[in-house]
Amino acid sequence: MKKIGLLLFSFAFAANSYGQITKQGHTNQNKFKQLKQELPTPNLERTASGKPGKEYTQQKVDYVMDITLDDANTKITGSETITYHNNSKDDLEYLWVQLDQNMRAADSKTPDISPSSIRTKMSKGRYNRAFPEERFDGGFNIMSVTNKDGSPLLHTINQTMMRINLVEPLASGDTFEFNISWWYNINNHRTDGGRSGYEHFDENDNNNYVIAQFYPRMCVYDNVEGWQNDQFWGRSEFALEFGDFTVNITVPEDHMLGATGVLQNESEVLTKKEQKRLETARKTFDDVVVIRTQKEAEKIEKSKASSTKTWKFVAENVRDYAFATSRKFIWDAMAVDINGKTVMAYSLYSKEANPLYGDHSTKAVAQTLETYSKYTFDYPYHKAISVDGQMGMEYPQICFNPGRPDLPDGGYSDRVKYRMVKVTIHEVGHNFFPMIVNSDERQWTWMDEGLNSYMEMLAELDYDPNFPITRGYPKNIVRYMSGDQSRIAPIMSKGDNVYSFGSNAYGKPATALWILRETIMGKELFDHAFRTYSQRWMFKHPSPADFFRTMEDASGIDLDWFWRGWFYTTDVTDIGIKSVKKYATKESGDTVEFVEDTTEGLGFSKNENKYHYEITYEKPGGLVMPIIVEFTYKDGTKEKKTYPAQIWRYDDKEVTKVFSSSKQIESIMIDPDLETADVDTSNNAFPKETANKFDKFKSKIKG
Repeated sequence: MKKIGLLLFSFAFAANSYGQITKQGHTNQNKFKQLKQELPTPNLERTASGKPGKEYTQQKVDYVMDITLDDANTKITGSETITYHNNSKDDLEYLWVQLDQNMRAADSKTPDISPSSIRTKMSKGRYNRAFPEERFDGGFNIMSVTNKDGSPLLHTINQTMMRINLVEPLASGDTFEFNISWWYNINNHRTDGGRSGYEHFDENDNNNYVIAQFYPRMCVYDNVEGWQNDQFWGRSEFALEFGDFTVNITVPEDHMLGATGVLQNESEVLTKKEQKRLETARKTFDDVVVIRTQKEAEKIEKSKASSTKTWKFVAENVRDYAFATSRKFIWDAMAVDINGKTVMAYSLYSKEANPLYGDHSTKAVAQTLETYSKYTFDYPYHKAISVDGQMGMEYPQICFNPGRPDLPDGGYSDRVKYRMVKVTIHEVGHNFFPMIVNSDERQWTWMDEGLNSYMEMLAELDYDPNFPITRGYPKNIVRYMSGDQSRIAPIMSKGDNVYSFGSNAYGKPATALWILRETIMGKELFDHAFRTYSQRWMFKHPSPADFFRTMEDASGIDLDWFWRGWFYTTDVTDIGIKSVKKYATKESGDTVEFVEDTTEGLGFSKNENKYHYEITYEKPGGLVMPIIVEFTYKDGTKEKKTYPAQIWRYDDKEVTKVFSSSKQIESIMIDPDLETADVDTSNNAFPKETANKFDKFKSKIKG
């Protein structure tokens, strides 16, 4: 007893260099400790349950805009009246406006923040972009900023942000109206890159325009960030307020145009034939109706109108505005039934994108609206448009997507088809996240891209049960998660500061949600919680804490361990079988004795009525995850057993469990369906010789 006591004493105390005995302690490193330090303190605006509180407030911004597209000079000119509603409890000394186009200004600092080096060879086009003789100037030219009465309004421009210097603070509950007029040169997004711009076609000297970030936009002010006025460096996207838009867009008379909002002057901008076809489309739910045909578009694009026309739109309760216009556009449409409400799915595309777009674009839009509405909330707007923009970007009710036929006969390969459908579903899906569930993209990219990438998987499988999903299945994130740790950041990182942007903000969070639904929570609990989050934060500004708390609140499952591991660290999953012991039993009166059978393998030295296996599982990886074990019996049958992640709460390195059966086991596999993103499966099988079978099996798994 003395020896034991001294041994315990030596663990609890240690002698310092002066011979004094000091206590050794540590902070709570348990993977299951609560997520208290990481999450903000709940308050009356954002509650501990994850839903908006009784005192939740949100600003509102209304815009009235007149926009003119100068096709000959590829230039946008605009004027706007902004009405800012201060619904917060704070008096505001100044207002902040986003000037995103300044990222393309001649003096922009964006090119200066990225490292560069000389390549021994590069294409001439890439060389010209990297070393232009004269740098393209696509920044805003602010012509005036005035008060409601037309008097000058003091303002300060700081790169992509403009501060409106108020004479006196804007009191809580008050509104402020002011005007801005501007112009800028439109970039060729096909040669110079960008999230909007034009694509030039040498044939007939035409342009397709996909226009966004084209107007000075108000920053978000809330109780989480205050003013969200982080500079726009080109990657991390946007934080925006909801409001009402009245927009008049003047373009060449022969252009076909699509935009955010309800078209107010349909009879003025569409031909009688187009109006009639559109009416047919509004009643057609099972097929696509062509409003402007390829033949008609080809005829129009051969000449240029000298006159203009103005398209008039009104959009209520949207956070942003975008449009697309070209004389080349074909237009097709179909109606979508969203729980008894008719929503229109539209596509605008040039002949270069047909027949790919004609076959799949509008149908992919319709599928997205149906699937997302099923799992979140009914799509509230009247339309969704997919535009042949040859990029992937999203805005309320309209998005710009890639895809052109790639075969010599004008057809398209499965690779091109699936990529186009994938991006279309993803970008249309952004109507839900973040265009309605309005998270801060500048700060938390994963809250829209990750959630949307997860939902995209469900829509893709609805569109085609054999859809080749490339992002979201656990096995597809293994390569990234097991990579060089110096080039991996936690999901909870600002998008501008991560290396593998796609894997970090899209792939890993989508995988995390897939694992939650399929492996940890189950479909019913996950779907209810995810729907609850979506509906709680429709047309509001959720933060990460609101998502984490709502998922737990609505499911009754403590997920703090999961959020911490998957979102706050770069830990990986690696669970293996360390050892297996077999035990036979001997009965002696009222006593049962376990006797270890030390013969090699899983077979017993003699027949038994009950087989007992003491299995020690090891966890070299940092993530705690369920242990999913598949036992294959000698008669060829299988049995699966799942131990919850909490099995690791007392020992983060290894745990021993006894498994008993009336049948003898032939082999044991961990995570046989690759559900947990295990980065090293070499320790997943017992006996070791069955590992080869496991490797062959892995290659056959869907996804």
